[in-house]
Amino acid sequence: MTYDQQILHILTTAGERGISVQAIAKHVYNMNRTFFVEPDLEEIHNYVQQYLLKNSKSSQSLIESTGRRGYYRLNTTGCADALQMLQFREEQQEKEEEKPQQDLSLDLFD
Repeated sequence: MTYDQQILHILTTAGERGISVQAIAKHVYNMNRTFFVEPDLEEIHNYVQQYLLKNSKSSQSLIESTGRRGYYRLNTTGCADALQMLQFREEQQEKEEEKPQQDLSLDLFD
C-alpha cells in the first residue's frame, strides 16, 4: 500500500468526525515501520500534510477540512467516491458481523 492509499484508509476509518494530520502521520508511520526499516516520522508528516492540503482545495475533492485546524475527513457531501467508500466499508462490517461463529468445541460425552 502506498502512503496515499494508507491515508485514505485511515480517513475512511476515522469517519465523519475526522482526524488530525499528526494522528494520520503516526498511523502511516506505524503501518510502514518494520523490524529492519524505520521511516522518518518528520518526512511522513510533511508528506501527509502536503497530500491533505493538495487534495482538499476544491469542493469536489475527496478530502475536506472539518473546520478545526489540522483536522480532515472524507468529503461525503461533495464527492460521490468518498460516500461510496464509506458505504462499502459499512457493508463489509455488516458482513463480518453476520458470519455465525462455528462451534469448534469437542464433544466429550459422545
